[in-house]
Amino acid sequence: MKNIGFLSFGHWTPSPQSATRSAADALLQSIDLAVAAEELGADGAYFRVHHFARQLASPFPLLSAVGAKTSRIEIGTGVIDMRYENPLYMVEDAGAADLISNGRLQLGISRGSPEQVVEGWRYFGYQPGQGEDEAAMARRHTEVFLDMLKGKGFAEPNPRPMFPNPPGLLRLEPHSEGLSKRIWWGSATNATAEWAARLGMNLQSSTLKFDETGEPLHKQQADQIRAYRAAWKAAGHDWTPRVSVSRSVFALINDMDRAYFGRGGKEQDSIGYIDEKTRAVFGRSYADEPDRLVEQLKGDEAIAEADTLLLTVPNQLGVAYNAHVIEAILKHVAPAMGWR
Repeated sequence: MKNIGFLSFGHWTPSPQSATRSAADALLQSIDLAVAAEELGADGAYFRVHHFARQLASPFPLLSAVGAKTSRIEIGTGVIDMRYENPLYMVEDAGAADLISNGRLQLGISRGSPEQVVEGWRYFGYQPGQGEDEAAMARRHTEVFLDMLKGKGFAEPNPRPMFPNPPGLLRLEPHSEGLSKRIWWGSATNATAEWAARLGMNLQSSTLKFDETGEPLHKQQADQIRAYRAAWKAAGHDWTPRVSVSRSVFALINDMDRAYFGRGGKEQDSIGYIDEKTRAVFGRSYADEPDRLVEQLKGDEAIAEADTLLLTVPNQLGVAYNAHVIEAILKHVAPAMGWR
């Protein structure tokens, strides 16, 4: 068995060729797709966060709306860029979204990817401290966030409050019990995966990873997952973490599927540089008739290692078509893989 969800980047563009032409379209269609995915039996609705871009950006209003409109499906992110976040305010937002969804929030966070503007986090009022770079700043924000999620009191109460306080130091509210075990770290390296394990976070591994060995993405990710689990065991945590990988997977069922994705060209990983120093391996897409697709997916070592698969969806093709993409995997691929 494997949890299967979708991951939407929430792209929108004011173009006649796009079914998602505005920010309002992206947000409202995201809610509709989550509702449809739940009805189809999918396990998760996850959303990417990008700033200064025609994509989904502020996650908590969307997550809260999805939580209010659904009853079973997990709702999450993949990922929130912690360079941009006030960790205390984020604890309040996350707690509220989790309570609205009755404990279904699965919050993916990370140090982020290259953005649309240079050092965009500076416009949000953040800058690295003495001796820090931006990645260290993101990890510092994360450690504060994780500490505040524990719900311990830390703030000195006003001796003459407007409303009565509980005794002792005050914590951030609203507090959602159990949310601290549903935080995921989006990791691009083995070292940060091991760091996430030590801090007690679940692991998200996306469709790209820093190229550390020259091997195909799925092999590097599988090694990353094994290193993460070894670090988790060594840390002595008393619960079992979860691991997700993201993939672009399309079962070619009808002529529309074949027109969109049946032309090939992405059957191999690709190599690129996400900045002038960092070489990354970008994962291939899977698109084929269901029986051949099953055989290809059986060779993906990272999917085999993970308990959760997030299907990246082409959201600008509209809610109905993306629901079809998800349904095709659940109906024609997942049973043959032993996931259903």
